[in-house]
Amino acid sequence: MSDSPHTVTLLTRNGCGLCAAALAELRPICADFGVEVEIVDVDEVAPVNPELRAEFGDRLPVVLLDGREHSYFDVDEPRLRADLAR
Repeated sequence: MSDSPHTVTLLTRNGCGLCAAALAELRPICADFGVEVEIVDVDEVAPVNPELRAEFGDRLPVVLLDGREHSYFDVDEPRLRADLAR
């Protein structure tokens, strides 16, 4: 359970090398703030949430902070740390 008021979600898909790299970068950043990274595979959730894949599927990985797009392709570590500290 997280002590942070924030949620961090990584939108990904199976076999995405950039997604794996983003997750490896996100985990220690989020751990510093007591946040667990939620991973959502846009292809797996497409049957119940096709809009997610339609909106983000062509530019993965995408980092969502509190349900809003924070960055894509690369993790913006300085900005994410600043936003998580709020």
